[in-house]
Amino acid sequence: MDIKQPAGFWARFAARLLDGIILGVIFSLLTYVIYGEFFRDYSPLDILNTVYFIVLPIVWYGYTVGKKATGIRIVQKDGSEVGIKQMLLRELIGTLVYATTLGIGLIVSACMVGIREDKRAIHDFIAGTYVTHHVPEKSTSTYVQGNEVSQ
Repeated sequence: MDIKQPAGFWARFAARLLDGIILGVIFSLLTYVIYGEFFRDYSPLDILNTVYFIVLPIVWYGYTVGKKATGIRIVQKDGSEVGIKQMLLRELIGTLVYATTLGIGLIVSACMVGIREDKRAIHDFIAGTYVTHHVPEKSTSTYVQGNEVSQ
């Protein structure tokens, strides 16, 4: 396992905070348009939050908007791109672990990111991922009008 440029606690925290602010504003406005109020105890829009954190890193080289803004991204332990399996394990099972431990697991994870050399949290171990500052490799081919052209 060759972990390149692991992202530490503050970069990860800032990325999640930015994602939370962005999603909070968008979902509050959508909730207001749909229900006539900014906040609800439960809204079907809540599922979009989970979809955002699972799907966006799969289609955008491990980035969310917050991660892109802070220059970090999620990759598999071997440095390859994450897939649906890794993101489901990371987000759903990781969240389940944190909820069942009443937040203690989240505190342990924060300490792990701050202390460990590889900066991996519990949800990273579950999914076989890590967060890195390393940018994705450029492709050796490009697409021109639907045809692949090698460079």
